[in-house]
This record gives sequence, C-alpha cells and structure tokens, in this order.
Amino acid sequence: MSLRYASVLAAGVVAASPLLLSACGTSSSGGADSSGIAVKASDTACEVSTTSFKTGTQTFSVSNAGSQVTEVYVYAAGDRVVGEVENIGPSTSKKLTVALTAGSYEVACKPGMVGKGIRTAIFVKAASGAAPTTSPQLDAAVATYRTYVLAQAQLLQTRTKPFVAAVEAGDIAKAKSLYAAARIPYEAMQPIAESFGDLDPRIDARIDDVENGQEWTGFHRLEHDLWKTGDISKDKAVGTQLNGDIAKLVDQVQRVELSADQIGNGAKSLLDEVATSKVTGEEERYSRLDLVDFAANVDGSNVAYQALRPIVIAKDPELGTELDARFAAVQQNLAQYGSGASFELYDALSKAQIRSLAADVDALIEPLSQLTATALKA
Repeated sequence: MSLRYASVLAAGVVAASPLLLSACGTSSSGGADSSGIAVKASDTACEVSTTSFKTGTQTFSVSNAGSQVTEVYVYAAGDRVVGEVENIGPSTSKKLTVALTAGSYEVACKPGMVGKGIRTAIFVKAASGAAPTTSPQLDAAVATYRTYVLAQAQLLQTRTKPFVAAVEAGDIAKAKSLYAAARIPYEAMQPIAESFGDLDPRIDARIDDVENGQEWTGFHRLEHDLWKTGDISKDKAVGTQLNGDIAKLVDQVQRVELSADQIGNGAKSLLDEVATSKVTGEEERYSRLDLVDFAANVDGSNVAYQALRPIVIAKDPELGTELDARFAAVQQNLAQYGSGASFELYDALSKAQIRSLAADVDALIEPLSQLTATALKA
C-alpha cells in the first residue's frame, strides 16, 4: 500500500494524517508467508500471525484495523527497541523489516500511542535459521553511522550542561538562548535514544505523553516553564535529572550494538516524527522552535540514508536517485527559514509555507519506506 500523509489545515494548524504499520496478538507457531509476518492491530488487540520463527531478517506486514492512530514496537529484553513504526492511521498498512537473532521478543501495539501497549510474546529460533543479513558493505555502513551517533550523544551532553546550569542559576534569558542548540543532537539521533527503555520519556516527553501518576521531566518540562510560566525557580531537580539521564544515554550509546536495519528504520522514523509533530507545530508548542527540531530530524535521517546509500545505489539506482532528490528538496525548502539553532518561529510561517514543507516531507517518506528492505536485499 502506498504511504501518504494527507496534510490538512485546520484552524491554522497542519494536521498530518499518518499512515504506517501496526498490530500484535496470539497465534500458532510457524513460518511467515511471502508477504511477511502478518500483524493486525486494533483498539483492543494485537494479533501476530506467527509467534515462533527463524533467525534472520524478518518483515512484519502490519495493518491497523482499529479506530485510533497506533504504533508498533518490537522489543528485546529490557524493553530495548529493535524496531518501531509510529503514527499508523486507521485502515492503513505498512511493513517493518528487522534483523533478529535468537531469543525472546515482544511485539507491542499501542492504540492512541500511549502506555506500554498490548503485547504478544514471540520467539526466534536459532536452529536452521539464517543469520541476519550482513556483508562488508553493511558492516561499513553500521560503523559509519555508529561514529555519527556517538558524536551526537557527546554533543548533546556538552550542550545540555550549560543549558541546565542557566536553569539552575535562574537565568531565563540565557537558558532560552541555549535551549535550541541542546535540542539538535537529540533530535538527530532520536531513534537510537528511543531504544533505551524509559530514557526517552524522561528526556523528551511532551505533557500529553505523560501517563497518570508519572512525573513530567526533561526538555519539554523546562521548555514549558521557560516560555509558558516564566518560572524556573523550582526546576533545579528537573535539570539535575536531565543531566543525569543524558549521561546514562551517552553510556548506553557507547555500548549499544547497532545493525543496518536499525539505521534504515531510524531514517524512516525520523521523517515520521517530522510529519506528525514538527510540521504540525506540536513538538515545541511553548517555544515555537519546531523548525529547529524539523531540520535536525531531516539531517539525522539523511545521515542514516547516506550510510546506506552506496548499497542502495548498487541494488536500486532509481531509488537512490529519488532519495537524493527528495532529501535535497526538503533541505532546500527548510533553508529559506534558517539553519542550525536559528530558524524562524513556527508561528511566523504562513499556511501555504507549512503546506509546502508538509508536501516535501510526504514525498520523501514514500521512497524512504523502501530503504531498509532494499539495503538488506540479497
């Protein structure tokens, strides 16, 4: 099914209608058919057609039969994210390709994109299964991308410390001036950050992502207090936790094992983020610095694509050429409004300008959805 994001303007805000994968549940063991392992998500269930299968590169063919937007995750032990697809609209479908080694996993469907999700246990057999797709070219792509992620994690820590120091000192003007630059490396490497259990919610949750009884912490809590209330007098503990969580993130990144499917799926995930929260103005709702995050997501996605590009060009030159052109179009459009940590505020854009950005992102998401499968194709 073709992936399209219908971007609609309502009350001056673009509402992206996301499409993608979904679903999970119970099933007997067995192999996947030629279209992949079927996953059917609904508002109350998560049905997986196969719960026991071979090691190697697997494709989940996901559909959303529910009335709510949903998302699907494949979790390894400790809720480590192996693969994910977010913002799956009702009656839409997509495929998720992941490389799995032997062991136990869970497929989680999250109607309304909240909570721990409806989960189905799956088991990957070692016997008679093919090893996950690999090659010297894929190994080189992983090494290249790993270097980038490490650099972004360290830059995140370097930029967040003075931001938090300004918050702790009660210097609102300085904290505001440092906020955007601190956000960039996190947004650029967000798919990797999201793979470490509860770290991402503690660092990056928006108020509507916070579950009942959970404390709101992280960047957006501080964004709210800096721009909405103008009172950061009680935020020292929030800043201290943010520094601590980012230190944990840096440690995890230094030890994480990456794979080519994570790179490809991460590139796609970053553009989904753009389509569903950046181009709609929902991410930085108090500071209105959404275009800073938008550009960081696009840049991070492009870096992931560039790591896999030599493989894609060799296997599907037409796809590579299209991705080159689509990335260039989005970046050229964005460049009208600024660069780095200095962009126009979201509210300064006209409806026509927002539509134009949304259309360019939409056009890029379509071919980008083919990246992982193409790179891992034998």
